[in-house]
Amino acid sequence: MQRINRTSRAAAASAVAAGLLLSAACGSAASRASGSSERSDIPSAAAAAAMTSGLPAAPGSVGPADASAPAAHAAPPAAPAAALASAPAGRCRTGTLKARVGTTDAGAGQRYAPLVLTNTGSRTCWVYGFVGLIMIDGNGDALRTRTRRESVQPRRVTLRPGAGAHARLHWTVVPSGTESSCPRSARLMIIPPDEVAHLEIPFAAEVCGDGKIDVRPMEPGTKL
Repeated sequence: MQRINRTSRAAAASAVAAGLLLSAACGSAASRASGSSERSDIPSAAAAAAMTSGLPAAPGSVGPADASAPAAHAAPPAAPAAALASAPAGRCRTGTLKARVGTTDAGAGQRYAPLVLTNTGSRTCWVYGFVGLIMIDGNGDALRTRTRRESVQPRRVTLRPGAGAHARLHWTVVPSGTESSCPRSARLMIIPPDEVAHLEIPFAAEVCGDGKIDVRPMEPGTKL
């Protein structure tokens, strides 16, 4: 299996991310909340000062005889938390996701495992489509990784804070063709769907077939 020196890791990750972004059109981005929590009918401090500057005031007095009128700042703007709560969910970004590979199911030289993405943020978000993968060996060098997307229709998976979704991974540990042995990976770089930044987690596995990993789109739940 071909190795790529560590100076090429960033370039490899960028290339995988660029490929993922081409699939962004498959899932429409959730609309962001429109409008502002500021109220235009509340005078600013400068405006309030201009309104009262022309009124006479005796030394020591509190101002004109309309002291019973409400102060300009009596109605505070809406709390930002309320606006955030009513905003629709957006796409899960890399910075709010945590990755792990679940229990591997082994049999007859085949390996199946769930790649789990968990929402660690404070807001609900969604994932849609396929992840990008790059295997890293024990020396920190990128290994040849051929991610093959299975012909399964993607669907949007909504993740509340703390919830997770998974993509099923499949690979073989049986050498094929001219392979006499298969290099062992130590870590796995993961680029979430439609993202550019990546996550990196431990991944001790021998992947034969010239680094081919079959991957399904994100699905609900954390188990196969």
